[in-house]
Amino acid sequence: MTNTSIRPFRVEIAQAELDDLADRLARTRLPQPAPGDDWATGTPNHYLREAVAAWREFDWRAAEERINAHPHFRTDIEGQPIHFIHVESPRPDAIPLLLLHTYPGSSVDYLGMIDQLVNPAAADQAFHVVIPDAPGFGFSTPVTESGWTSPRIARAYDALMRRLGYDTYGAHGSDQGAVIARELGLLAPEGFLGLHVLQLFSFPSGDPGEFERLEPQDYAGLEHMQWFQKVGGYNTMNASRPQTIAAGLSDSPLGLLAYSELFNSFGNGTSLVPLETVLLEVSVAWFTNAAAGMTRSYYENAEAPEPATVNTTPTGVAVFANDFQTIRTFAERDNSAIVHWSRFDHGGHFAALEVPELVASDIRTFFAGLR
Repeated sequence: MTNTSIRPFRVEIAQAELDDLADRLARTRLPQPAPGDDWATGTPNHYLREAVAAWREFDWRAAEERINAHPHFRTDIEGQPIHFIHVESPRPDAIPLLLLHTYPGSSVDYLGMIDQLVNPAAADQAFHVVIPDAPGFGFSTPVTESGWTSPRIARAYDALMRRLGYDTYGAHGSDQGAVIARELGLLAPEGFLGLHVLQLFSFPSGDPGEFERLEPQDYAGLEHMQWFQKVGGYNTMNASRPQTIAAGLSDSPLGLLAYSELFNSFGNGTSLVPLETVLLEVSVAWFTNAAAGMTRSYYENAEAPEPATVNTTPTGVAVFANDFQTIRTFAERDNSAIVHWSRFDHGGHFAALEVPELVASDIRTFFAGLR
């Protein structure tokens, strides 16, 4: 039987694990460099050389202290261990809020936003924040069975919020977190207030009439889609042979670092994610041996049917300059209650790691407007 208790949790990596990582990094073997040693064919040697050197000096114990500055918990839902950060606001008007992370991120995506949401200025909306690691990511490992699709994860998160005693709540997400947030919108559980996302992954249906309504900036969005299709080979690998690639990522910290190139390369050279933050994210994935669960998440969704359904839950979208450009015409076709839309002239796919203050402000604006 599933243990439904909520148990305190601390991130405590054994010294032997740190010593093992240090030994592997000291014996790093770089691949033969590609001509030009740039990002054209993947993560270049010059970046890996610098990143490995920085990783060898990375102070995990200081990072661990920063992570543990917030309350952590674990619970089991449908037999799957779910780790989450839960920070309650002292404000009586605070809204319970799920913060849903990216791939290849984890709950540490939001460390820089917690205080801004829990303890904002008096006039701003406050939140109780719940930040889970998705099954197979971070400290929600190992994955105990197949079938953890985005809709199932959404149902599990709803169960988590009910278990925490929240009758109403909202959600924010980016990347795979945005997909799960929209699934919560489709599920529309009682008391679900709405979702705020950085992307709505809506694409052309083939109807020529859709293109007649596009604005000039939308064509730039289409070009970005084409660029990402060209460089997003990991999508295909994760969705078809996740266990094959996980073998290399689980045994080689260099491989895991290189395969996490999205933190640096998603915006085609525009990323604002500091190297130290990249190393924090990759370290969490390394110490939890999460590669198999992270890659398998793509496989689970690729194998699941995709019914054509419209999200009717109140939805807010924040589009950042160097991120996937959500195209409103397509998004409104698939989401009938978009009530908030904002654009920012800087920041990218990992905006919570790049410009957390902008993301937090937009979340506050969206949910304040729903009250």
